[in-house]
Amino acid sequence: MKKKQFKAESKKLLDMMINSIYTHKEIFLRELISNASDAIDKRYYHSLSDSTQGLAREDYKIQLFINKDAKTLTIVDNGCGMSVEELESNLGTIAKSGSLDFKSNNEKQDDVEIIGQFGVGFYSAFMVSDEVTVKTRTANDETGHCWVSQGADGYTISECEKAEIGTEIVLHIKENTEQDSYNQYLETYTIQSLVKKYSDYIRYPIMLDVETRQLKEGSEDEYETVLEAKQLNSMVPLWRKNKNEITDEEYKSFYMDKFHDYTAPLHIIHSKTEGQVSYDAMLFIPEKTPWDFYSKDFEKGLQLYSNGVMIMDKCSDLLPDYFGFVKGIVDSPDLSLNISREMLQHDYQLKLIAKNIEKKIKSELSKMLKNDRDKYITFFEAFGSQIKLGVYADFGRHAADLKDLLMFWSSTEKRLVTLQEYVDRMPSEQTSILYACGETFDKIDMLPQADSLKDKGYEVLYLTEGIDEFVLKMLQTYAEKSFANICADDIDLDTQEEKEAIKQENESAKELLDFMSETLGDSVEAVRFTNKLKNHPVCLTSEGDVSIEMEKVLSSIPGEDSQVKAKIVLEINSEHPVADKLKSLYETDKEKIADYAKILYSSARLIGGMPVENPTELSNLICNLMI
Repeated sequence: MKKKQFKAESKKLLDMMINSIYTHKEIFLRELISNASDAIDKRYYHSLSDSTQGLAREDYKIQLFINKDAKTLTIVDNGCGMSVEELESNLGTIAKSGSLDFKSNNEKQDDVEIIGQFGVGFYSAFMVSDEVTVKTRTANDETGHCWVSQGADGYTISECEKAEIGTEIVLHIKENTEQDSYNQYLETYTIQSLVKKYSDYIRYPIMLDVETRQLKEGSEDEYETVLEAKQLNSMVPLWRKNKNEITDEEYKSFYMDKFHDYTAPLHIIHSKTEGQVSYDAMLFIPEKTPWDFYSKDFEKGLQLYSNGVMIMDKCSDLLPDYFGFVKGIVDSPDLSLNISREMLQHDYQLKLIAKNIEKKIKSELSKMLKNDRDKYITFFEAFGSQIKLGVYADFGRHAADLKDLLMFWSSTEKRLVTLQEYVDRMPSEQTSILYACGETFDKIDMLPQADSLKDKGYEVLYLTEGIDEFVLKMLQTYAEKSFANICADDIDLDTQEEKEAIKQENESAKELLDFMSETLGDSVEAVRFTNKLKNHPVCLTSEGDVSIEMEKVLSSIPGEDSQVKAKIVLEINSEHPVADKLKSLYETDKEKIADYAKILYSSARLIGGMPVENPTELSNLICNLMI
């Protein structure tokens, strides 16, 4: 029997396919099972017009056999088989796909799905085996044929006995090396896991002989080990069923098992799309933030299937970062895969699916906010930060799409509210959306500036996350209303008389205020009197684009030596007794005025949630006042 060479492909090409195209050796089982499924589909298709070639639908199956003694793994199908010519054509020529030819020459049938496209999946077997034997027979042949190869050196084809129509592939598993353990592919657990991971939704039963212990017949305490054929795959993907056929418990169990979550999903999105690109999608919004969600180890992405065969565990291209919390699957027959079926070509279909999924998630969240507010608040408390990041990222490119999903704590409602809800309640004379920043709602609520505005009946949004103010700066406006930081911007809510009065107060005390500013040096941009503090003596505000809270956030970034500083202004309540004390002492005791300036400045920093720059000096100044 003469050994034949691969027709036009060299050892270098086969080596490349074995060592470069597939990044994970375990893929070989997915490829061979997919080929077996294609073969059964072809036989089933031909039986539609020639009943002598077919079996009853329930008789089609794929079988796996493990022989540890012989170190072989065998994959058997009762599909169409291959003639000697097809063996030469399909296995003798690398990258010659019989499945692709079949798809090209036949119209798509409702009950036929062909997976293979490139004719290279079979050769992935050489990643784990040093010899591959293929025994096959078609319905038109009276005898079978055997194809044997040890890799790039070539192959032989000979006649052999084969009683059943179909194909049997025997892999002679390689010996273990320091880098790779090949014996794992002779373990029942490994094979079960790989089938569950990659081929769970192949449409035909995948059977494996599994060892089980059972009582010997007639005995009460003696056991024997027997082989029992066990089906490894689910066959029918849950996402291909109609929604009205799936119970809540089935959705819950599928999610918790598939994505290893111990809690049920907060929301389920199940859709089927047909048109320019067809796909099924089953998406889940978790109830809680995954423990590693904000770590570098977290990978976003949806499981990607093509005709029920898993192509990629986490396809990040299907989700924008701001919806990275979504888990789920997408199954499409229309994807343009590369030859390893492990990676996608970045083509129109993929982008269209991703765009549709993004719109669907946004729509579902909007409906949730409108129809089930409590549920949406649960979602926002878990993943609101991600929505905010989406508004801020990419220079606000997605801000318009996400702004209506934002929520902030309201000083008047004492709950999370949307920007639209805030605007709807604004008095007609109010021109800006008011907000304040701080570590907690309670601390913001105690700010002197907030106290004054609440007393006048104005609603203030309380921002407690570091990114919050950056988000509003990126939005710039909402419903044609600007945003105003009550601790930074000039909130124009005074009457003309009040404005004129505080202006004259500052002009008449200019020398005093300038002296205090010089005493504090670079710590402040200015010192001035204000009429906005109600009963509070002092506060800090800022001027310019960078607020005090923004400076705190930028300074807290690890490894960053931020040079971005807020222009801080020390404001003193003109109606507080401390203002009268300062005025009375200025002409007689400037040294004490200097001490008071430092005490007031440090007190204002504490009120604003900022560290005291020189706590020892502050302590000494306070003690000196007590002596």
